[in-house]
Amino acid sequence: MGTQVAELARRSIKRTLRQPAQVVPTITFPLFLLAINAGGLDAATNLPGFPTDSYLTFALAVTFIQSGIFAVLNGGADLARDIETGFLDRLALTPMSGLALVAGQLAGVIALGLINALVYLLVGLAAGAGFAAGLSGALVLLALAVLITFAFGCIGVFAAFKFGDGEAVQGLFPVLFVFLFLSSMALPRPLIEQDWFRTIATLNPVSYLIEGIRSLYIDGFDGEALALAFGNAAVIAVIFLLLAVTGLRGRLVRT
Repeated sequence: MGTQVAELARRSIKRTLRQPAQVVPTITFPLFLLAINAGGLDAATNLPGFPTDSYLTFALAVTFIQSGIFAVLNGGADLARDIETGFLDRLALTPMSGLALVAGQLAGVIALGLINALVYLLVGLAAGAGFAAGLSGALVLLALAVLITFAFGCIGVFAAFKFGDGEAVQGLFPVLFVFLFLSSMALPRPLIEQDWFRTIATLNPVSYLIEGIRSLYIDGFDGEALALAFGNAAVIAVIFLLLAVTGLRGRLVRT
């Protein structure tokens, strides 16, 4: 199984990195939105109780989640293309493990997510953002970013097996952005005045992913925030990985 995963992973990584249309937007789009938000919402730092005097530092966490959303599109669309072209049917004629297919498919997504995380971290530091957790915190940040990318990638793989169509997978993009906007991306949850919005943000797992990353920038090591972030990302990953493997059984018809 290890050989199968390695071969499929190498194919996935090469295919991802050879497609500038996948790589470039995942880096530039989140940074573009970051620049707009950091400039337009900087006055929010004057609110009593706002955790930092730099909105750039506060908003940087959102870029990592946007990278995860792109992981849904990239990983899912590539797999859907394999289904549409019959590549998956040809694999069904081999003794390949279904789990190896899923793991190998996610390798390209994870590699791109790691590259994005490094870029966001370095760009943030170059732009003057604070990072309270230091060097060891940077490693925790990268680990959390990879786990988030893996979790969102599992959503993409599940969607590909479910729909078998690249356009249907891409249709998830606005849906996932709704979850992002209905989170604590713009303000800390205690400062959200609208009760309904604060309730939705509290129930939204994306809020905890953002807050875990944000804690490394602002607070250093916040055990509760990090535990909630890693925990929610792991739950999302497990749920959609199981759904993806289940969906695979309906796609891999062995002869």
